[in-house]
Amino acid sequence: MDQDSSHTALCYVFVYGTLKPNEANFETYCAGKFHSQQQAIAYGDLFVLPMGYPAMTVGNAQVHGYLLSFPDASILESLDELEDYQSDRASHENLYDRRLIEVFDLQGESLGMAWAYFMELAQVTKFAGIAQPDGLWTHNHEMF
Repeated sequence: MDQDSSHTALCYVFVYGTLKPNEANFETYCAGKFHSQQQAIAYGDLFVLPMGYPAMTVGNAQVHGYLLSFPDASILESLDELEDYQSDRASHENLYDRRLIEVFDLQGESLGMAWAYFMELAQVTKFAGIAQPDGLWTHNHEMF
């Protein structure tokens, strides 16, 4: 089987918050639309925000989430809308910034590049985000 041809058009997205399986936005935005999912790790710093969702900033800690593969990049339109990201705006005007990052499996082996949504540290500070040193967010981590 020629795996290369089946993977060239796939769009990979690393999710670490409400888009993870069994979280609030998974059913609406991802269920029935993704090709595959697997637990994965990205590197950054994770924060819990008072609004009930997390933010990842640039950093060196492990952030636990899922690598989802979608049939094509059209999924990014709805995800960008959810994350208040517009590519033609300056990054400080977006709530999140979509970046292409390397993602790893739980053994530390590279799974390749995927899109992920990052928040600027200044924005996290403005929202009074609380560091999540274990790098794992669930809806149970809500602050209020």
